[in-house]
Amino acid sequence: MRYEGPRTLGAVLAARAKDRPDDVFVSFEERQVTFRQLDAGANQFANRLADLGLDRGASIAIMLENCPEFLTAWFGIAKAGMVEVPVNIGYKGDLLAYLLNQAEVRVVVVAAQWMDRVEAIAGDLTTMEHVVVVGDAQSVALTTIGFDEFLETGSSSARGVAVQPEDTATILFTSGTTGPSKGAVRSHRANFSIAEATIELMAYEEGEVFFTVFPLFHVNAKTNTVIPALILDGTVVMHSRFHASTFWETTRRHGVTAFNYMGALLMMLHKQPPSPDDAANPVRKAYGAPAPVEIFDDFQNRFGVQLVEVYGSTECGIVTYNTIDEMRLGTCGKAAPYYDVELHDEFDSPVGPGVPGEIVVRPREPFIMFTEYYGNPEATVEAFRNLWYHTGDRAVADEDGYFTYLDRLKDSIRRRGENISSWEVERVINSMASVQEAAVIGVPSELTEEEVLAIVVTKPDTELAPEEIIREVNARMPHFAVPRYIRFVAELPKSPAQRVQKYVLREQGLSGDVWDREEHGVEVER
Repeated sequence: MRYEGPRTLGAVLAARAKDRPDDVFVSFEERQVTFRQLDAGANQFANRLADLGLDRGASIAIMLENCPEFLTAWFGIAKAGMVEVPVNIGYKGDLLAYLLNQAEVRVVVVAAQWMDRVEAIAGDLTTMEHVVVVGDAQSVALTTIGFDEFLETGSSSARGVAVQPEDTATILFTSGTTGPSKGAVRSHRANFSIAEATIELMAYEEGEVFFTVFPLFHVNAKTNTVIPALILDGTVVMHSRFHASTFWETTRRHGVTAFNYMGALLMMLHKQPPSPDDAANPVRKAYGAPAPVEIFDDFQNRFGVQLVEVYGSTECGIVTYNTIDEMRLGTCGKAAPYYDVELHDEFDSPVGPGVPGEIVVRPREPFIMFTEYYGNPEATVEAFRNLWYHTGDRAVADEDGYFTYLDRLKDSIRRRGENISSWEVERVINSMASVQEAAVIGVPSELTEEEVLAIVVTKPDTELAPEEIIREVNARMPHFAVPRYIRFVAELPKSPAQRVQKYVLREQGLSGDVWDREEHGVEVER
């Protein structure tokens, strides 16, 4: 039966645990979690947070791969009326310290394999008080407690905390553009609004079996998979790694009926050798972006899966979409009915059909999108200038109202489903002693989306090997942000105001003498 109760994470989980206590909700590789187990564990986690003396609204970070412990912590934080701060497992160094401090994180739940990253920045953390470790890890700089031990002394009974749909549920950090990453504040209602919009858009039915390999530290797995499954009395099949060669076998084994796609996922599946039983799978629908036009129809016919292309963001959720019954190939659909969506020029005036402009969004209902950038009122005001939220993305619309995504106005890069801040990568490279200045851009990837190209000017009479740049960025940034390509130049193109003209660099692309770390066999540490 479809859930119709309060739009909060704790409430929907408690309802399912009451109705279907011993049914499996999540199959995670070799582990299975029932509704009763998840609800009891979440209650234990919530009670232990309260035992630490933390107040409602306290920020709790989770730095884990997909695993049952992530779910327990996530729902436990929600039940306690506190705020989840999911942390990308690739983060380290300055960026990790910035995020934890900016969100005023009090407790970190971290996998043992990444404890060294937290330990390395312990002296820079201003608000953190407790570290809960999943797995075995010893620390000389921090006082830690194991995850299982942390839960053991917590009561499995609900505390009865009155969490409202409008209360903050999470702070999701998005890639910065001209400055550090920003924490988008989302309420319980905002998260449910994405989930319910996805259900209506995809015509999902009760009892759906959803598959996800996307990380729980991103919005997609949470709001487009886990929460829809709870609302619809469905189940979730969750993995921590994507394996194109075994994907369809997994869907058959678990009876998967729907999955989401981002980044290069569809292209990777399409590149697998054809098989006579490609269409012999239980999947009916897949939702996401981008689906390359050149493989769209063939993918649907080959695998018997209907693709639904959308456009959205962490801040807004689904902004435009095609539908099951009506779509236009190559577009990301029409404006969602719960948003006003326009294209504006550089002076914030609307543009007509066929004229490119920035996508701007305004909600028609309260609390259905992010409310602010945490601790950053300047960025919040700038984003909502003239009473429209400015996405920083550029598109063009046709006479019928279908939007076609063009590119980003923001200075960020999209690689393998991850948003990368050019500013943050540039900051690391520019800190190197031999570097005079650097610019970082995205260039097209053969797997869709982009690869990272760093264009570097060295100081006079200095030498710098590309491998040195790779090592420096790899030591201080997530692995996915490490440049694949490096080009050394005498100077960067600049405007009269001495701003780097990145459009010139993008036009140049991979022309000239470009060093490719993949061709040179240089690997990065994850």
